[in-house]
Amino acid sequence: MAKYLQILELEEPITRLKVVHVAGTKGKGSTCTFAESILRSCGFRTGLFTSPHLIDVRERFRLDGLDISEEKFIRYFWWCWNKLKVKTGDDIPMPAYFRFLALLAFKIFSDEQQVDVAVLEVGLGGKYDATNVVKAPVVCGISSLGYDHMEILGNSLVEIAGEKAGILKKGVPAYTVPQPEEAMSVLKQRASELGVSIRIVPPLDPRQLEDQPLGLHGEHQYMNAGLAVALANTWLERQGHLDRIHVKDHGTLPDQFIKGLSIACLQGRAQIVPDLQVSSECKDASYPLVFYLDGAHSPESMEICAKWFSHVTKKDAAQPGPLEQPRSGINSKKILLFNCMSVRDPQILLPRLLDTCAQKGLRFDQALFVPNQSQYNKLGSHASPPPGREQIDLSWQLSLQTVWEDLLRGKKGLNGTSSSGASLVFESLPSAIKWLRETSQQNQSTSCQVIFGHI
Repeated sequence: MAKYLQILELEEPITRLKVVHVAGTKGKGSTCTFAESILRSCGFRTGLFTSPHLIDVRERFRLDGLDISEEKFIRYFWWCWNKLKVKTGDDIPMPAYFRFLALLAFKIFSDEQQVDVAVLEVGLGGKYDATNVVKAPVVCGISSLGYDHMEILGNSLVEIAGEKAGILKKGVPAYTVPQPEEAMSVLKQRASELGVSIRIVPPLDPRQLEDQPLGLHGEHQYMNAGLAVALANTWLERQGHLDRIHVKDHGTLPDQFIKGLSIACLQGRAQIVPDLQVSSECKDASYPLVFYLDGAHSPESMEICAKWFSHVTKKDAAQPGPLEQPRSGINSKKILLFNCMSVRDPQILLPRLLDTCAQKGLRFDQALFVPNQSQYNKLGSHASPPPGREQIDLSWQLSLQTVWEDLLRGKKGLNGTSSSGASLVFESLPSAIKWLRETSQQNQSTSCQVIFGHI
């Protein structure tokens, strides 16, 4: 990375960035989103770099809360690409995908002269992550730690925590959330070696929000919000901007903090999306097809996702709600729409989902498995479908289906699971959604609540 920064003449510009740097296994993207939204609500120009994106790579680069414009993205992309192409070769290859995107983020945030704060989410690990070229961030945070990317980070929490602790810097305040004991001891030891204290932040007390909801749904988000509040407050303090906020006497957060937490938005994290196409064709005012989106891809995240889905679908059935939490009807089918990368172990992920849902009294009526296959080659106004029908390998999706059906038959020891066994494999996500829409239209007396997991 050092050589790439030199080629792009970014060594000095990134030292001027006022960075909030966040690592972790779960919740680091949400924490970054909350922190950025708080600081933006305090009147600062913000840059936010997160991963992954759902639809368009520009989602990874936000300026003042909005995805970077297509015009700016293209300009910065080709400037970096062409400069690197000229200076790289056999000795120094072109940077890998994520490294290039991190370099692009540094270029964007450095060139946008009005950016007061850059909030950076670590891509993977911490110590060797592309974002860790920032030597003097204003503040660092480490969100919840767990088992993920074990083929790279190690097979124990001690090893994983050691990698995450790599973002800690001498003289830079650091915060984390409650962690498993073995992970916490590693974080504290690394902080001690650097001569800094790492402060443990409790989950945010909902009463501090003065009856305002968090912009990101799920009980687990109070943990991420608490960490974001600490990071934002420390950034303001170290930059000499505490005068921007008014601290209240009765223990609630400053108005700017409450606003920032309530308007924070990050697609694909505990997100509820009613299908308006089916709704427009429905005779009553309900939402017969509702998608509950979450990108959970670790055992711990699957459990959190299952708890959220169980809670919110029960809540939706009990009472009407706004568009963000639509009422789906009492007679509802619970459907899983799922895919995961082959580096994940479905025999760990799917049991955690089923077990947790079963404990909450929720059963799945159907499961659909799809590949990451779209109808389009390019996004934007000139998008077009592929020129010819592509042969799609569904062997992995068939394997997922087999794991699911084995679990339901009790071969993996899931006693008490009451989900029915119907499952289907589709050749693409659009074909699965088409089937769901047709099913909803044909059975309007029954609504479909679809948990859309790790696609």
